[in-house]
Amino acid sequence: MKRRTQAPAPSPAVARLRRTRRLMTLLFASTTAACLVVLAVVAIRIDSASRRSGLDHEVGSRAAGLSRAVWFDAGVLHLEPLREDELAQGAQVLAVLQAAPGKTPTVRNVVPGRSSLPDTDQLDEVWHSVLDEQGTVQVSASAAKGGRLRWAAAPVWDDDRIGAAVLVGTELARSERDHGLLVRWLALGCTALVCCAAAVGHLLSGRAMRPALRGLGQQEQFLAEAAHELRTPLATLRLVVERGGSSDEALRLVDRLSRLVSGLLARARLESGAQRVELVPLRLDQLVETTVEELPDHDSVTVTAEPVVVLGDPDLLAQAVRNLVENAQRHGGPAGSPVEVGVAPGLVTVRDHGDGVPLADRERAFARGVTWTGPGTGTGLAIVRWVAGLHHGTARLTDAPGGGLLAELRLPTDPAPASSSSSSSHEGPGTVGA
Repeated sequence: MKRRTQAPAPSPAVARLRRTRRLMTLLFASTTAACLVVLAVVAIRIDSASRRSGLDHEVGSRAAGLSRAVWFDAGVLHLEPLREDELAQGAQVLAVLQAAPGKTPTVRNVVPGRSSLPDTDQLDEVWHSVLDEQGTVQVSASAAKGGRLRWAAAPVWDDDRIGAAVLVGTELARSERDHGLLVRWLALGCTALVCCAAAVGHLLSGRAMRPALRGLGQQEQFLAEAAHELRTPLATLRLVVERGGSSDEALRLVDRLSRLVSGLLARARLESGAQRVELVPLRLDQLVETTVEELPDHDSVTVTAEPVVVLGDPDLLAQAVRNLVENAQRHGGPAGSPVEVGVAPGLVTVRDHGDGVPLADRERAFARGVTWTGPGTGTGLAIVRWVAGLHHGTARLTDAPGGGLLAELRLPTDPAPASSSSSSSHEGPGTVGA
């Protein structure tokens, strides 16, 4: 048996289903990605606002607390409490702006140094903001040495006017770094979730389309089997008509065609679930003998049978036997090579005298699209295994004693299990059903 090196191209219907599956996967992943992006944007904005609010509360509270720790006495600002106040010691940047009415503010008590404060123009803006708001203000400004800080300035009252302002600053770098880390983790997590969603969507769409693909496979295989089963009797009938053969022979071929069509329709109904297989007691030996006699080239076939009664479907069993014999005639040696058929309790054997099939390829011989000698329609043995499965039996190929190949169709000898086989749960020939 030659191995095929290239898989056949899928049918247009199967290709359309596969495109639909990819489109469904893309839509599922895109929808998931859009939802995750919206959620990520909302989370990023909430985190940014929360961090900004936390910083404003921290520096605002510290500035307001320190502004109450210092005071004016007869126009003199007392800053001594700042040296011992825990709020002052915990501040990253601390300064006091003091100015006479209409004057530019001066900077006092700068911690850790003047370079940590904004430039003079920005300090003037902060001072005027405090004067305008008459309360604590928060602004973002860069330090003279670089680095962005969040500032809070709280007024210190000298009687009925603002004589000074406590300025507290905290760096934004750490908060921005943590915010950036959150953004990166969200991007990574969303990407991973989208990939998972695409994989799950692909899996679910595949499961959803599996019945449709199975149905297409069954339809295609049924058509292939119909062509395989009808080709030989049609060709024979054509030859009989062209050669002016007897009407009896033509009628026999027409009857055979009628039985084949009925069998094909019955198998299609079984596989679609519209009909259940009905097993009845029958003489297996008589069925085999009748089937062999109906073959056009039955002269080279010898039948050795003993009376055997089994529960089975006569049309399906006849089709299985016919396929075994025809495969042996076609691939078991030169034309006219002898074929030996045997019937024993629960067993039908068909032996040829050809070269046989390698052990590694015997299971493949029952697969769809494979024959004993190479690629072809490959439905004959697939049908045999399918029929055997419907009858709770088995089909296999073994070496015949003295050379050649022995095909075996085994049926249960106990009719009890077979009586419950009126179920159409078995898949058809090949890998996807009939």
